[in-house]
Amino acid sequence: MRATPLLALALALGGCAAAGAGGTPSAAAALAPGQALAAGLPPPGAVDADTARRLIASGVAVVDVRTPEEFATGHVPGAVNIPHDQVAARHGEIGPPSTPVLLYCRSGRRSGIAAGALAERGFTAVWDMGTYQAWVASSPAAGSAGQ
Repeated sequence: MRATPLLALALALGGCAAAGAGGTPSAAAALAPGQALAAGLPPPGAVDADTARRLIASGVAVVDVRTPEEFATGHVPGAVNIPHDQVAARHGEIGPPSTPVLLYCRSGRRSGIAAGALAERGFTAVWDMGTYQAWVASSPAAGSAGQ
């Protein structure tokens, strides 16, 4: 593959540019779908919490589609809260459709609905962790993963 060295360079430079003051990747500098797959990430779709952690480490945008009240009780660090019934109207807050996105909710139903709404708006790199509880349970210090 002739494009591999160029892609590796783009990923390296993108990772440097993505880090903010705290060294955390920003959603604006997230990987494009092709870059995500080239970076060894799974194809878009349902993922477990360990895979979700890898996705977050790679710089994907994280969206909690639960209610603001649920979000306030705990959430994945760095997640933005856009309730599932507002995703269609507020998708621009996530970024352009090329933005890779990880979604989750309480049971997996609302994140599935949100994934469909994003797909209808051209998002192609969307992963669904399903439940916030999966994140909490996978934490080395279970229960302290949220904010």
